[in-house]
Amino acid sequence: MKSITSNLVMFLMMFTLPLMANDIYVTQSGGSLTLDVLQDGQNNTIGNSTTASTVTGATSNFNIDQIGNSNVITFDINGANYTGVLSTTGNSNNIDFNCDSGGTVSSCATVTASIIWVGSSNDLDIDVGETADATGASITIAGASGSDSNVIAATIDGTSVIMTLNVNGDTNNYLIDIDGNGDSIGHTYIHTHTGSIADVDITQSGVYDNMITLTTSGDNHNIDIIQRD
Repeated sequence: MKSITSNLVMFLMMFTLPLMANDIYVTQSGGSLTLDVLQDGQNNTIGNSTTASTVTGATSNFNIDQIGNSNVITFDINGANYTGVLSTTGNSNNIDFNCDSGGTVSSCATVTASIIWVGSSNDLDIDVGETADATGASITIAGASGSDSNVIAATIDGTSVIMTLNVNGDTNNYLIDIDGNGDSIGHTYIHTHTGSIADVDITQSGVYDNMITLTTSGDNHNIDIIQRD
């Protein structure tokens, strides 16, 4: 009888304890890294606001997929080449992605990054080439239908930047800053937004040709664009 009671108590405890978060902290130093991560649940983190995951090396390629609410991705990349996809599905998630020069390793000379999310009230902060311009940066940001009340901030410094943003949702804020020499082909920014109530601030500067293609559909949009040589 005592054994049965003990087992019953343990069984009930297993089903009444709150679900715990999963935490991953990455510190990588070396020539190359290939990393694939899937986190499914709530309050999961890959780095955080005080302790970012860091990758230092010539080449890094990683794909991260988080499913759930209140998850965090914070990555600092210090290396010559980066390719990867950051994907989040859920609400109130945070992605903070920095691809920059730091220490003795060359800056993110070539960057190909895709940031994809499905959900609302998410915060995306993307910084590329803040300390030293990226030679070539190709950035894609996509929010699926129903992506409401999100804040998207991107600062891209490079000699050649191609950035595409496509979001379908209401009450979104965009802060886009593309800077650098622009090389001989200049900078290209393609912005597509579908939904009501959007605040869009775009700054684009470079020595050579700059191009912005802006397509919006919906009511109550506030758009400010600054272009300069």
